[in-house]
Amino acid sequence: MKRLEEKIGYAFKDESLLRCALTHTSYANEAKGKPPHNERLEFLGDSVLSFIVAEELYLTCGSLPEGELTRRRAALVCEAALAGFARQLGLGQHLLLGKGEEMSGGRERDSILADAFEALIAALYLDGGQEAAQAFILPFVRTAAAVAPRGDYKTFLQEVVQQNPEEKLRYHLAAETGPDHDKHFTVEVYLNSNCIGTGGGHSKKLAEQAAARAALALMGLVPEEEE
Repeated sequence: MKRLEEKIGYAFKDESLLRCALTHTSYANEAKGKPPHNERLEFLGDSVLSFIVAEELYLTCGSLPEGELTRRRAALVCEAALAGFARQLGLGQHLLLGKGEEMSGGRERDSILADAFEALIAALYLDGGQEAAQAFILPFVRTAAAVAPRGDYKTFLQEVVQQNPEEKLRYHLAAETGPDHDKHFTVEVYLNSNCIGTGGGHSKKLAEQAAARAALALMGLVPEEEE
């Protein structure tokens, strides 16, 4: 838990709150003594997150009508976005899961990651108040709300990853097909040792941009498809 506290830049006064936030129901059901799990914290965290995001949008998007503010808030607090935030934090590796969830890939399941992220927000709120919760949430929200430079998804992805200096991005040319006058390139982008996006194009640069966009979509930071 100390490693996670270092990542989020906050030391819990009551460490049982953090442990509860990281405890999935599957673990609690299998463990002796039935320790508390994170569902109640998730409930509170959902409301805290919604309020903080709503306040941020209200203060920074003064010209937008209610309907657009609601749409933007929904995009920032949806399961895909929260799972993306959790992956940026490496939250999955800190979760306490039951054997079945562990074996079935629960550490990478969007629903589990999103719920744990909300539970962590609640734990921060209960331990340090709204200020602690805001300090944790807003960097994720502000990055996600930012508009990526037109077509420059590589830069946007780099800015996201730089929030965690220990994380490293690299692009790998996976395939090159077609005749010289009509080449097609396939590029994979890796976060440390994990492939997080694949893209193709008629130049390496275009393929890298497509791969970066796929990674951002996986994180919930851009739509799955362009409008």
